[in-house]
Amino acid sequence: MRLDLDRHTNDPSIPTARQVRHDLAVRVGVPAVVLWLAVVGLGLLVTGPLAALGERELTVNEWFVAHRTELLDSLTHIWSPIGTTETVIGICLVVVGAVWWRTRQWWYAVVPAIAVATQAAVFLVAALVVGRERPDVAQLDVAPPTSSFPSGHSGAATALYVTLAMMAQRVERTWVRVSVTVILLVLPMLVVYSRLYRGMHHVSDVIVGVLNGLVCAVLAWNYLRTSPRPARDATAVRAVERAR
Repeated sequence: MRLDLDRHTNDPSIPTARQVRHDLAVRVGVPAVVLWLAVVGLGLLVTGPLAALGERELTVNEWFVAHRTELLDSLTHIWSPIGTTETVIGICLVVVGAVWWRTRQWWYAVVPAIAVATQAAVFLVAALVVGRERPDVAQLDVAPPTSSFPSGHSGAATALYVTLAMMAQRVERTWVRVSVTVILLVLPMLVVYSRLYRGMHHVSDVIVGVLNGLVCAVLAWNYLRTSPRPARDATAVRAVERAR
């Protein structure tokens, strides 16, 4: 699957509801099932045959505990909620509404919602099946009811902010586009660091959480089949968007 950052810009044609349903099922639903099987398989490995490897991960959590400081406690207390369900859904809804209003392309505006929803579905069912305990260290947050594997905070933050970073490639001013992209890509890293620092996840939890988020972001970005226009037409579309 090719990652074309201009695919939604180059094809402003309005898809039918039937096409959207079909493409969602074939291009997101089916791959998401395969992704879920892979995540569950990895989870069962680290809690089963590779349990000894999983136990070694605890040394990483213990290292973070040994190096906690008041400053990092405060910073991670701010960074960790960037990936909470409330934050991710709230930002997603605002972005979907704003992009819909700005572009008049609902099928493009819903891309972040598709990424977040797909990631959440894979994460919730996989966590239920794997049922891994959280690291046996002092934790700085109240653990959510889901199990440790995979990390939902890391997956949700990655799915949302990476999708927004791809959408940000429409920004015309280079310095604004680059600045926004860098900030959006740094946010999931802060969430990952915070979850490890605060003793809420093993290393493999956040790695698989990030992979889950990345795959779902790519699936959402490519959920709709498009028919790219010639280059001069795509340029005209951008000119219309700038004039709005």
